[in-house]
Amino acid sequence: MKRRILTIIVTVCLLLSACGPQPAPTETAAPPSKSTAAQTPAPTAADPAETTALGNEYVHTGGRDAVGENGVVATGREDATQIGIDILKAGGNAIDAAVAIGFALGVSEQQSSGIGGGGFMTVRFAQTGEAVFIDFRDISGAGARLDLYEVLENGQVKDQANKIGALSVAVPGEVKGMLYALETYGTMDRQTVMQPAIDMAENGFEVSKITSRDIKDAYRQILACPATAAIYLDPDEMPWEMGTVITNPDLAETLRLIAAQGEEVFYKGEIARKIVDAVQAAGGYLTMEDFANYEIHVTEAVHGTYRGCDIYSSNLPSSGGSIIIEMLNILENFDVGAMDPESAEYFHLLSEVMKLGFADRSKYMGDPKYVDVPVEGIISKEYAKAQAARIDMAKAGEYAAGDPWAFESESTTSYSILDKAGNMVTVTKTVDATFASGMVAAGTGILLNDTLVDFSLDPESPNVLGPNKRPLSSMSPTLVLKDGQPLIALGAPGTTRIITGVMQVITKVIDHGMDIQDAIDAVRMHDDFGTLILERRVPESVIEALEAMGHKLNTGEEWFTFPCVQACERKADGTLKGAADPRRDGKAMGY
Repeated sequence: MKRRILTIIVTVCLLLSACGPQPAPTETAAPPSKSTAAQTPAPTAADPAETTALGNEYVHTGGRDAVGENGVVATGREDATQIGIDILKAGGNAIDAAVAIGFALGVSEQQSSGIGGGGFMTVRFAQTGEAVFIDFRDISGAGARLDLYEVLENGQVKDQANKIGALSVAVPGEVKGMLYALETYGTMDRQTVMQPAIDMAENGFEVSKITSRDIKDAYRQILACPATAAIYLDPDEMPWEMGTVITNPDLAETLRLIAAQGEEVFYKGEIARKIVDAVQAAGGYLTMEDFANYEIHVTEAVHGTYRGCDIYSSNLPSSGGSIIIEMLNILENFDVGAMDPESAEYFHLLSEVMKLGFADRSKYMGDPKYVDVPVEGIISKEYAKAQAARIDMAKAGEYAAGDPWAFESESTTSYSILDKAGNMVTVTKTVDATFASGMVAAGTGILLNDTLVDFSLDPESPNVLGPNKRPLSSMSPTLVLKDGQPLIALGAPGTTRIITGVMQVITKVIDHGMDIQDAIDAVRMHDDFGTLILERRVPESVIEALEAMGHKLNTGEEWFTFPCVQACERKADGTLKGAADPRRDGKAMGY
């Protein structure tokens, strides 16, 4: 064992030898870096990209967008974006590209999404104008129940058992969702669209700055599971550094089996067996029957309008689409376009709108199979007028949920694609937290989700944990049309900040006429717990004005805590443009 391993012996001795729940560390258990060089050097004059200093980081804001006549793709990694473009060039449509990208991101960005997780896809078909929402969210098993977890006096779960380890894992939905989209709406076969991901897992992918950071941040839970450590740590049990190449041969073989045999091998065959065995060996409850019973849901996308533009977004069990539409409806009662988008007035209004929307989300939202959710009331224009009337433009307010029932009628990776035909696809998918449960099922290469942490353990919550349930989500793959033509396809990862991030990009494009890349690069904010969180670029005079209005502010968070929006836009002249977020490894391409 090399000498530097001695520096982590104490940490290693505290770890469990198997992939199971672990107590939270009292402080970050980050490993020593192999490199003595500065982790974030200032850009040199020769660097072709534009840079912006945010906190202690230099963010490359230039060179991320692209235009094309035949199609554009925007994802969180350049390698995945290239795969999407290659599929379009080979004659595939936007859905073919979306599926190929999904499997590829599950290799090179598996700490954020992959076939061990689930998500949502919103699709609009140019030929019919139909907007479809595909729900492949993970689902709890039949054995899920509240008494599996011990809730401590401080409200936290003992050993983080609903977040790390086997008791955090739900039945993954991504394989079934992706293959359904391909078989129903795509034009290519499984082998063609999955081969790039297979090749990437076999031959390796380069560790980016973001991936390196994520591995180091999750070092303790990665080290605790041998199958996970075998992929993401080097032979000395140290994190792979930026620029090195990671291979995942077990995942390559898993993907080959799926390409050859379809979803059956994942939900009823040998892959399901390996996952179930790994989960049960570590104290979990998932069964083969849970996997065999998994189903996706296909519904209409939730629909609203904003200043004459049509908004199509995620339906339940995601709260995202409905709450984005509610927030936009409230904003429609104000002259947002006349406001400086970096002024105290603008940030104040958005803060109040966000607090109103999130109050409704908390009170009413859950799995519609178990909870009656007043979606029509929440997205009602009349309800929005009543909500807007509660806002004092001179003072920060505190808001209880409104009453959308009075307006009800009877009746966490993201990427976006536009193709030449006018098809629009946006996907948001996740394994939940970064590195999720920390568990890779031995022999599969699959990092398993920790989706059960998204349930509430409060028996009175509409989102309470229970058997065979989908937890509430904020994922918001969203499409915007103007005069019946594609305008924007966008989405983001980032928990509840997805909702506010997507909403802000939409209003900056529509209200302020911003270019899509400028709208993504612009200063971001968030407020859902009564604290207005601002990026560090805000002038001190604006901060002082907001404090005078009574806002509780947090201006100390790093840029990367805000959602990484990936978007595609159709310009008025028909040109297609992709835009990627500098807050992560985003890159757009077109052809």
